[in-house]
Amino acid sequence: MLKTLNKQRPVRSRWKKLGQSILQNRWLYVLILPALVYLIIFNYLPMYGIQIAFKDYKAVRGIVGSPWTGMNGFKHFYTFFNAYYFGRLIGNTLLLNVLSLLFSFPMPIALALIVNNIRSQRLKKFTQTAIYVPHFISTVVLAGILYILLSPTNGIVNHLISALGGKSIYFMNEASWFRPVYIISGIWQNAGWDSILYIAALAGVDPELYEAATIDGANKWQKVRYIDLPHIVPTATMMLILNSGSLLSSATQKTLLLQTGGNMATSDIIGTYVYTMGLGSGQFSYTAAIGLFVNVVNFILVLSTNKISARMNGETLF
Repeated sequence: MLKTLNKQRPVRSRWKKLGQSILQNRWLYVLILPALVYLIIFNYLPMYGIQIAFKDYKAVRGIVGSPWTGMNGFKHFYTFFNAYYFGRLIGNTLLLNVLSLLFSFPMPIALALIVNNIRSQRLKKFTQTAIYVPHFISTVVLAGILYILLSPTNGIVNHLISALGGKSIYFMNEASWFRPVYIISGIWQNAGWDSILYIAALAGVDPELYEAATIDGANKWQKVRYIDLPHIVPTATMMLILNSGSLLSSATQKTLLLQTGGNMATSDIIGTYVYTMGLGSGQFSYTAAIGLFVNVVNFILVLSTNKISARMNGETLF
C-alpha cells in the first residue's frame, strides 16, 4: 500500500508542476494556439485519408465505404513497384534532387558570407534586397522567363551562343539540358532567400571575436574559416538534415511547366507521374499509395541523416 502511494505522489507532483507551468505561461500558449490549430486541421486530420492507399477508393462510397484491396492491402504498392516506368521515375527523381542538393546547398552559405563581409551598410541592404527578390517570382512566371530567354530563335542566350560562333540550342526540348536548367534556375530563385538563416546566425557572432582576430593578424579568409563557418555549422547541419528528407520529393509544378515531349526522359519524375495518374486518370488510391511510399522513404532518410550527423560532428536536429 505504501509503495503504491509513493508511486502516485511523484505522478501527481509532475501533473501539478505542469499545471502551474501552463498557468504561468498561459499567454504564450494563447499565442501558439492558432498555429497549433492550423497544424492539427491541415496536417493531422488529413492523415485519416491515408487509408485510401490500402483501399479501392470510390468517391461515391467515401473512404469508409470503399473496399479494402487484395494482397493484404498492399495491392497499389505492388502495382507501383512493378510499373514499367518505376526505375526511371525513382532514378530521375533521386538524381534531380541529389544534384540540386549538391549544387544548391552551398550557395546560400556563400551568399551569407559575402553579405556579412560587406562593410557599406547601404550596399549591404541593396545586395540583400536584390538576392531576396527572385524568391517572390511565381513558378509560372519563372517558367515563362526561361522559355523566353532560352528560345532557340529569339532567346538572348542563343543569340550570345550564335555571336560566339556556336550553334543554337533548343534547351527546353533536349533531355540533357533539363536538369541544368532546373537546378540553375532554382539556385537563382531561392539561394538568396535561403541565405536569411545563415545571415541571422552570423549576426549573432560576438564582434569582439573579429576584433581579437584582427589584433592577432588574421585576414578576411581566416576570419571566415575560424569564426564565421563554425558559427553557421549548426544551422547548416539542420538545413542539410531537413533537405535530405525531400530527396524523393520534387517541385511538381515547376517540372510540369518545364516538361516537354523532348525532355521527358529526364523530366519524368514521381511528382509528375502522380499528377498524371491521380488527376488525369482518377486513380486516387494508387497515387495515395505512391505518396505514402515517398513520405516513408523521406522519413527514413531524415532519421538516417540525423543519426550520421550525430556521429560525425555531434550536431543533430532532434
